Amino acid sequence: MPENATEVTAAGIARLAGVGRAAVSNWRRRYADFPQPVGGTGTSPSFALSEVEQWLRDQGKLAEVPLRERVWQEVAGHPAGAPQALIHVGCALLLVRDRPTAWLELAAAPDERMAALLPQALGHVLTARLGPEAGRGHGAGASDPARVHTTSAQGPGGVHAASPPNPAGVHTPGASGPGSVHPPTAQDLLPSIPLLRAAAELAAGIGAGQAFEFLLGRQLDANPRQYTLTPPQLAELMADLAEPPKGADRAARERPVRSVLDPAAGTGALLRAVGGPATLYAQEADRGLAALTALRLALAVEGPRRTADGTHRAAPGPVVRTGDTLRADAFPELAADTVLCHPPFNERNWGHDELAYDPRWEYGLPARTESELAWVQHVLARLRDGGTAVLLMPPAAASRRSGRRIRAGLLRRGALRAVIALPAGAAPPYGVPLHLWILCKPEPGVRPAADLLLADTSDLPGPAPDPSAGPGRPPGGKAPGGPGGGRERFDWPAVRSAVLDAWRDRADVEGVSRVVPVIELLDDDVDLAPARHLPRPASGGGASGLGEVRERLTETLRLTAGLVPPAAAPAAPAHRPLTTVGELARAGALFLHTGTAVPGSTAAPVLTEHDVLTGAAPTALAPTEREAPGGAADDPVLLEPGDVVVPVLGGSTAARVVDAETAGAALGRNLQLLRPDPAAVDPWFLAGFLRGTANHRQASSYASTAARLDARRLQLPRMPLAEQQRYGERFRELAAFEEALRTAGRLGGQLVQGMYDGLTDGTVTPG
Repeated sequence: MPENATEVTAAGIARLAGVGRAAVSNWRRRYADFPQPVGGTGTSPSFALSEVEQWLRDQGKLAEVPLRERVWQEVAGHPAGAPQALIHVGCALLLVRDRPTAWLELAAAPDERMAALLPQALGHVLTARLGPEAGRGHGAGASDPARVHTTSAQGPGGVHAASPPNPAGVHTPGASGPGSVHPPTAQDLLPSIPLLRAAAELAAGIGAGQAFEFLLGRQLDANPRQYTLTPPQLAELMADLAEPPKGADRAARERPVRSVLDPAAGTGALLRAVGGPATLYAQEADRGLAALTALRLALAVEGPRRTADGTHRAAPGPVVRTGDTLRADAFPELAADTVLCHPPFNERNWGHDELAYDPRWEYGLPARTESELAWVQHVLARLRDGGTAVLLMPPAAASRRSGRRIRAGLLRRGALRAVIALPAGAAPPYGVPLHLWILCKPEPGVRPAADLLLADTSDLPGPAPDPSAGPGRPPGGKAPGGPGGGRERFDWPAVRSAVLDAWRDRADVEGVSRVVPVIELLDDDVDLAPARHLPRPASGGGASGLGEVRERLTETLRLTAGLVPPAAAPAAPAHRPLTTVGELARAGALFLHTGTAVPGSTAAPVLTEHDVLTGAAPTALAPTEREAPGGAADDPVLLEPGDVVVPVLGGSTAARVVDAETAGAALGRNLQLLRPDPAAVDPWFLAGFLRGTANHRQASSYASTAARLDARRLQLPRMPLAEQQRYGERFRELAAFEEALRTAGRLGGQLVQGMYDGLTDGTVTPG
């Protein structure tokens, strides 16, 4: 094997071949010529990608490796690690996009010659995009692979290194943060040359920016424990909230280029969501992550354009610095128009002792347990007078007694303008309804605002059920919303609309928002949690809506009674010849597809694992302006009538037959699609037998905390098509009965809770 050849794990082989990990383990046991491990550990070996690819082709298990998959496997198996490989790729993609002729000339040279010439070319393009500091070579020790720190002790706030006094790559107080990206040396680049050539080929098809987004997204998805991200929908909402609201002065609205700062940049999601011309500033404590952020933001803006005088001019590049923001602010003189921030939560070692006399604490020294209020005051210190900031905050920051004096100071000075509660699942930690704080830096000579907007979207009702859509099917393709539904189990467009309307109109909306006079909030607790000051909307639409809910429940129960299956006739266990889904796939009787889409990553609605388990319609979210990382380059699998969809995680025995209403949706992650040939396999017969408990048990593998289904091992009896259809009709009737029970349960829950609410608040009488 060549030195520094790309390696791939068993999971990567499974992705290449479109099979489960269990199949790869079986190949290793059954085939003596399967490639031998070249690295890794005994429990997680790695293999040479070239040898694996050749073996798969020889066995007829792989026609061709998709280019994007090959590039990702080379990134994942890079000898210096995936983060360092992504930095090399990002630098090269900047050169490919901004100076394509120079890249073509370099790419024509042999690998060694290309590696020797590339640092100088990268230095020129990095200088043009990221400033002169980026164009300089590595300093002492900087050639070590950039390391991405984990979030073991800092809570969810984007990816941030914990804050020890002098972590590696973080400057001491008073030192300005260095540029985050430097051109790699020829020695560092040599193992990456094949990867860079492949990445350039990928960029030729989908664009340099989208190629980097895809690879970065794969890295984030492959290491979920190392990264805590700001979801793209939330990032766009925060960026929109920072736009000048109604009533702002015209000069602020027409400012041609504004400055936007993210002092806890993480992966750069917030700054990437900023629309319109803007100069972007970012600081991140982790050196490797800061480099990835700088490259991501630089590749997100347009390349150089030819001006009227014939010269090429590029949009301003981001200014990204490395350092601990609270201890060593890299932008002490900056007065930004806008600040967006998703700070780390619940930090104890944020610098309380050494920063006791810091001039940023205008509203009081934060307690050691109030690191979030230290970030709030840092953000205000970096705003221009009248500038706006939006921060994602834990709900405890609005009500902890240790922070009440600072909260009172923010209210009295008019710096805090809104506190908005989001639904649980909007961002990690997904079980907690996080808050958005909107701040405006007070202007000298301007009277402070006398009120505070409080809004609560955590209990926004889901779409009203449509009887014509069938039991349990809301109109418009939305899954029912509600608290406790997990990540993104709510109607994002409705939440976004409610938040933006509340902020821009600053009006009282029953159950959603209220403009509260500051004087009412300045009590002993200064509790700013929206739920404390907004009446909770009554379940079922209040007393006036309970009658309608009762009528719908009565009608649903009547229909459900007619769908009750007849009494089962006992029979001896049948001994029928069996086949497996894998055998049917090899015979061409059905086709298997794996889901990759996530809600909001495609224009089509996405059928998610949650939708299959609950019988809901596909989750229809408006596609984000910029697609989510990792989803940009994957073509989604679109559903067709008669497809059968099964979840592959969790051990549930669900299976769903796609109907005309669901057709056209994209297949979501953690789902397997079985597309039967209707001339050979009846879809309802297939779905019914896939739901058997014993069938699922024998086709599942079990880890310490989860079960995973291998759909190829699921068994079916061999039957003529006519007999399949007879079984299929009975399975269809059972599915209709199950849907009716779901609808009855949901309506019954609304009626019961609505009655409790009405009796306790006096809107319903007991007699």
